[in-house]
Amino acid sequence: MSSPAYAMYAASKPYFDLVREALGDLVDGEHFFDVVADAVIYEVRYDFPGWPRVLNGRAALMAQFSGYGDYITLRAADNLVVHKADEGQVVVIEYEVHGTVVATGADYDNRFASIIELKDRRISHWRDYVDSLAAWNALT
Repeated sequence: MSSPAYAMYAASKPYFDLVREALGDLVDGEHFFDVVADAVIYEVRYDFPGWPRVLNGRAALMAQFSGYGDYITLRAADNLVVHKADEGQVVVIEYEVHGTVVATGADYDNRFASIIELKDRRISHWRDYVDSLAAWNALT
């Protein structure tokens, strides 16, 4: 996250870096938001406090992530497994994130699987799956 334009997203940096690493040369751009299409559809297939189930557009996604650090600050993202399909137009990633719940200081550790569809070297559709119990336990 070298660009000052993304400084407000510092709490999510490990996640953004992991995704960018996972996509490698399948996309163009340095930062996560550089590789997201303007018309992206970003779905979370679970209920997460303060997060809508579907976000339409890069601007909406950026606005939503701008508040992430109010709830959780990530210190690491790891255990990345990458599965490529459809000649690299679909990428499935499995990974873990580790951080701190801002309100309580409690540890936050969670596992995800995300299905990423690419079009014109940008993320066009994202479907996210999470260990909902881990999220619930950390935030309640």
